[in-house]
Amino acid sequence: MSTGLPVPAAEARAVSDALLSKLYPRIEQSGGCLPFDSFMAAALYEPGLGYYSNGLMPFGEQGDFVTAPESGRLFGRCLARCIASVLEQQQGVVMELGAGSGALALDLLGELKRLGVLPQRYYILEPSAAMRALQQRRFSGEPEFRQRIEWLDTLPEDPISGVVFGNEVADALPVKRFRWQNGRVSELGVARRNRQLSVCECCGDAVEKPVQQLARIGCWEGDYQSEYCPTLPAWINSLTDVLAQGLLLLIDYGYGRAEYYHPQRSMGTLMCHYRHHAHDDPLWSPGLQDITAFVDFTAIAEAATASGMQLEGFTSQARFLLACGIDQLMAETDTADTRQFLQLSNEAKRLLLPGEMGERFKVIGFSRELSEDVKGFAAADLRSRL
Repeated sequence: MSTGLPVPAAEARAVSDALLSKLYPRIEQSGGCLPFDSFMAAALYEPGLGYYSNGLMPFGEQGDFVTAPESGRLFGRCLARCIASVLEQQQGVVMELGAGSGALALDLLGELKRLGVLPQRYYILEPSAAMRALQQRRFSGEPEFRQRIEWLDTLPEDPISGVVFGNEVADALPVKRFRWQNGRVSELGVARRNRQLSVCECCGDAVEKPVQQLARIGCWEGDYQSEYCPTLPAWINSLTDVLAQGLLLLIDYGYGRAEYYHPQRSMGTLMCHYRHHAHDDPLWSPGLQDITAFVDFTAIAEAATASGMQLEGFTSQARFLLACGIDQLMAETDTADTRQFLQLSNEAKRLLLPGEMGERFKVIGFSRELSEDVKGFAAADLRSRL
């Protein structure tokens, strides 16, 4: 079990215990070993109890991690310039996938207004009632923007034109974990032993074919553990199906497939976050911590292009923000205002530096029936890594 983590408050502990009471019967029904993707789905999304649906605040300095939009306004203003390059070509809507605290939506709409290209509608696809309430509070004092926003439980039935985007969404899709040992494949799951959750191994038939394909790509030897997201292609297909014309943009941490399944990355990429502590124990206090895995951007590219989308570009977050003019936004700052300038400088460092978010996060974009290039991919194109 993980050590050195802050002790959860009694209220939070009660939420986790309630989730465990639902997980234990599912483990028994699965023959004593619940597949990890089923566990992860419950830990993150179980109604009223999962991490993203229990109402416990996960964002910002008081939460478990800081996303790029929570760092300040630079990220949102740069992203707005990319989106504006699409809305200038065609009037349409913007749809954000999982809007977190609502900070990014507010920054985007503010910058799009300044650029003169406010979308007709701003959809927020948000199945979590707790997250939706948080976002609505964020916009309670912004009537001009609030009237443009519409919250959705599911994707629109009719195709839309405009921009569909997600920031740190794909990394939270449930993944299957596996172990490959000298050619033998087993699926990793979650068991209950001595009143505690533990890792178990079960038959690998369900994951045999995809894992053996990955093993050939990675040229593994010995013992190799990792994960893959079986629902990622279908999720991408659902997004491309709803976009009649415009841009699909995804920002997340991840790699191309060959780099993801490199022989030296033999323990996978699964990470957990609790109160700004990063660790690798997904079984600790289910429902109270974030569980994520890096994104296989090759899988995203394969699914999107198979659906008829054109790859606009694949680049690092640092190169994307530079191509969107983050240096110009910094230059507009009054250097005489030392406090504001230092704040923006620290924000820019977090977004751009390789040791921070700059290289770890990637940006990938796909277009359909756009006549002009999309802003953000001119600085460097890393599609050769896909």
